[in-house]
Amino acid sequence: MDLPVVLVLCLCCLLLISLWKQSSGKGKLPPGPTPLPILGNILQLDVKDISKSVSNLSKVYGPVFTLYFGMNPLVVLHGYEAVKEALIDLGEEFSGRGSCPVIQRASKGYGVIFSNGKIWKETRRFSLMTLRDFGMGKRSMEDRVQQEACCLVEELRKTDGLPCDPTFILGCAPCNVICSIIFQNRFDYKDQIFLDLMERLNENARILGSPWIQEKHNQELEYTVENLAHTVLDLFAAGTETTSTTLRYGLLLLLKHPEITAKVQEEIDRVIGRHRSPCMQDKSHMPYTDAVVHEIQRYIDLVPTNLPHEVTCDIKFRNYLIPKGTGILTSLTSVLYDDKEFPNPEVFDPGHFLDESGNFRKSDHFMAFSTGKRICVGEGLARMELFLFLTTILQNFTLKSVVDPKDLDTTPVVNGLLSVPPFYQLCFIPV
Repeated sequence: MDLPVVLVLCLCCLLLISLWKQSSGKGKLPPGPTPLPILGNILQLDVKDISKSVSNLSKVYGPVFTLYFGMNPLVVLHGYEAVKEALIDLGEEFSGRGSCPVIQRASKGYGVIFSNGKIWKETRRFSLMTLRDFGMGKRSMEDRVQQEACCLVEELRKTDGLPCDPTFILGCAPCNVICSIIFQNRFDYKDQIFLDLMERLNENARILGSPWIQEKHNQELEYTVENLAHTVLDLFAAGTETTSTTLRYGLLLLLKHPEITAKVQEEIDRVIGRHRSPCMQDKSHMPYTDAVVHEIQRYIDLVPTNLPHEVTCDIKFRNYLIPKGTGILTSLTSVLYDDKEFPNPEVFDPGHFLDESGNFRKSDHFMAFSTGKRICVGEGLARMELFLFLTTILQNFTLKSVVDPKDLDTTPVVNGLLSVPPFYQLCFIPV
């Protein structure tokens, strides 16, 4: 038999197997766009902006539909009601962490972010307990963040009001807070050990390299050296990159909207003044600043499609039967940009979190830290850092753009799981 004929027959067999797998799987999955054999729906998606593709498809297939990545189905949840019903009302059933091959290869199922089952539950409980023991949610933790905020200000003063890219300095501050928790010690920003740590974190974020191993793999043990090492790495990676990116994006938005920055600084002058450091007690007296911090997080939509979930058992969901292990994609963009909850969501407007009297308004749609069983472990610390770092910076500096604020581009650059701001420079002018 000729080689071309053999190849054609093999291809046909693969196509038939692919179609059979997609049509004969257990369960009754929601409808969705027709997948191509082997490739699935990947050619129908803009891989540079999955969130936008998901939003467009939801207009055709509704808030719950199925996509195929290759031959693997992925159920998409779009909009507040669908996300809430899954992650909150059926939190346990939707608490699995979806598969991400590159990350799975690096983490080997350990840590608190990408683990599953008993390992995840025990590691999450251990992490929360340990963070609380080290002061999360207590005055001792606030003292550490305040100390780091003062060090951050001193480092920014060294720029002498000249144009600078704030990426590195804003990364150092939250990283040092994690260092103070894990190592009970902060580092000077030019300390070589600290610089090496920052470099390793950046490298891990880029290539997700495999960490070191020292002992035999044992699924029955949650407190192995390897699992603890991955958990610490998770705390550094999540506690540094997400907060620093939010701070960097926040400063860009404040440059773009000087009238909003002026209102925040007026509130800082009125409530805190210039002679003491901001503290968390101030937040309840600063509704506008609180609203600005929330609006920064809503607007930047840091993790548009959330981290991947999967169902932990066969589950009936809105008249569909989703088999155990099926991947779940939850669109946080559809919640944070819900135009019924946040009128004109494409506009950066702190009024989204203020009532008619100017008081801070909470919103159930604020899912910047995700929600449900897999909500961010470090949410409390991140909220504290964002408020204290931003207010301390604005208490001590006037932000000056190197271009006309009207010309600043705030369009996010989608980079993997995170939406990051475009490159920019600014000047920190001491007040």
